[in-house]
Amino acid sequence: MSAEQRESWILTGATVACVAALYVPCVQRTVPGGDSGELITTACELGVAHPPGYPLFTLLARLVMCLLPSLSPAHSANLMSSLLGAAACGALCFTVCRLAGPGPGAVLAGGLFAVSRLSWQWSMVAEVFTLNNLFVSLLFFLTASFHSAENTTQRRKISHWGALCCGLGLCNQHTLVLYVLVVIPWVLHRLHSHRELSLRSLVSLGVCFLLGFLPYIYLPISSYLNTARWSWGDQTTLSGLLTHLLRAEYGTFSLAKTDISVNLTTMLKAQLDHCLADLSLPVLVLAGTGLLLSSWDRTCCSVSWLFTAMMLVYSLFFAWRANLDINRPLLLGVVERFWLQSDAAVCVLAGLGLSRTHTGLERRLGHGRLWKTTGWVLTMTLLAHMVHTNHRECDQSKNSVVERFGSELLASIPKDSIILTRGDLPGNSLRYLHYCQDMRPDVCLVDQEMMTYTWYVAKLGQHHSGVYFPGRWWDPLHPEGKDTFSLEQFLSHNRQREVFACIGLSDGDPSWGRSFSRWPLGVCDYLVPIQRQFHPEKWAQHTRNIYNWSEPHNSFHPASWEHVANEEMWQARMKTAFFLFDLAEGMQGEGKARLFELSYTLYKEIVEAHSDYPTNWDKNLALACERLLRSGHRGYSPDSLLTCSTQHFSLYLEKEPTDPQADAIRLAVTHLLKERDKLRQGRRQTP
Repeated sequence: MSAEQRESWILTGATVACVAALYVPCVQRTVPGGDSGELITTACELGVAHPPGYPLFTLLARLVMCLLPSLSPAHSANLMSSLLGAAACGALCFTVCRLAGPGPGAVLAGGLFAVSRLSWQWSMVAEVFTLNNLFVSLLFFLTASFHSAENTTQRRKISHWGALCCGLGLCNQHTLVLYVLVVIPWVLHRLHSHRELSLRSLVSLGVCFLLGFLPYIYLPISSYLNTARWSWGDQTTLSGLLTHLLRAEYGTFSLAKTDISVNLTTMLKAQLDHCLADLSLPVLVLAGTGLLLSSWDRTCCSVSWLFTAMMLVYSLFFAWRANLDINRPLLLGVVERFWLQSDAAVCVLAGLGLSRTHTGLERRLGHGRLWKTTGWVLTMTLLAHMVHTNHRECDQSKNSVVERFGSELLASIPKDSIILTRGDLPGNSLRYLHYCQDMRPDVCLVDQEMMTYTWYVAKLGQHHSGVYFPGRWWDPLHPEGKDTFSLEQFLSHNRQREVFACIGLSDGDPSWGRSFSRWPLGVCDYLVPIQRQFHPEKWAQHTRNIYNWSEPHNSFHPASWEHVANEEMWQARMKTAFFLFDLAEGMQGEGKARLFELSYTLYKEIVEAHSDYPTNWDKNLALACERLLRSGHRGYSPDSLLTCSTQHFSLYLEKEPTDPQADAIRLAVTHLLKERDKLRQGRRQTP
């Protein structure tokens, strides 16, 4: 091993060790939001994750859980992601070492990727993106090694490892295919130019590539055994396997099953804004410099342009197919994770830029030690600044919001109930707590969306003890079909157990309303037979302090699942008051005034208990005051009700001046103020 190779290994090892030392203490100890809960549960149960299945991630996570039995499954899987992230940064460092030699540029490439907000943030939780980062980095490293290979034996060996890496990478994240489609022709062209491409070598490369897909065998095996209490799809048939691999249930080459389309320019601009905000302008300048200076260096010209082509092809294709509304913060958070694949290329180019700049200055001006020291100072200063900037947001070691959200929901549900989950937040958090932590084994979790797939009842129905499915699947649009059932039929066949919907019910099937009512129970809804009598005062008392939740309002980033969980918990405080108000709107007589009074009492109690709360609370309290006044004010002072209504309408307009109903609210405030003035004037004139 040469001195340069030894220095490269030492520098890479030091980078991995430093990143791991930074990452491990920041890892989240509990279940995160988003897909993480489902991925961890899948590993716990040895089931199949959502399309395309992620078999490699599932098996690795399960292995880590077995190796670290003293940690919770969530902590083990999250820790695995952090170590994979550290390894990815090391591979980026080694890539620059291979192309430009060991030095500050190599550390900049690995360190920059490590402490950038997105990479750091997603290395703290169990997600497939960190494993994808590792395969992207390995692809860069193998490409650089192949380019630097000195003889036929080295090129053959590296190309076969690269083919295996491509196959394994596609067992995790299919977006890697856009890099693979660019790098394969380049490798074949290089082999051909060296007269090393033959039918035999093509076949052996193809075999190595296909060997990388071996983890996919896990999917039909898991599906056939059907022992997992949570699993997605039926892969026991070829059509079922292809449906899963091609993400047909989501929409092949699309992020979600939606008709929304986003302008290509808008998506590319959002990605550029991310690069400027999270990587910084100096880094982009260094990346451009790296591409420019590498173009004049015949030793790595083709590789730098190859990396650039991979990044551009990926960014353009993803911007074209990313069909989520990025104007919504949570969906922007979903989209921006996929920019990590491009960020890795930018970091490598930035590292090359620093290395080439240092080499060029040394060649022209001398004083090599001075320029190298300057490079190290620049690298350490930039990385230290980014650590300082991002540490607070990326440190998830004390974050338990999503797990506490799920725990509170489970604790509020009566014994032996059925919970109809809807959405990633309640579904994945409850699944993890129920299946991995064995919390509330008496309840049964039934996923509303999964019930609409033909495989759900057939594959998972046997694991739902005591739940009766009156057909093969729930079809909200055509519930009267031969093998389908409606929500009303499902509820009617399960009257022996109490049923709760968390969060809400899926659109499209209003049949439940013919025989059942929805009573609010915090975040969830209690689905009760319509004949059961509702006692407003008792229900208000039962739901008054249903959750022990102390997180301040608006205390999390709008793009985070923690923000969604916190907002749900805050809005749950007023669901009963809102329900009573809505119930009163459809009634007449004494019962109407009684419900308005109870709604007003609850709203006022909630608002006065907090100094910072959701803006819609002011509007709701103002409406409750106005309705109570119109229904006879039930012994309350009309003056105080008018004052309360105008005050909270005005507060609402201050917080939400762009509300579509703002003009109507201002008109109502004017009218209420006039009514109060008239009332006070009448009181003064009365002897």
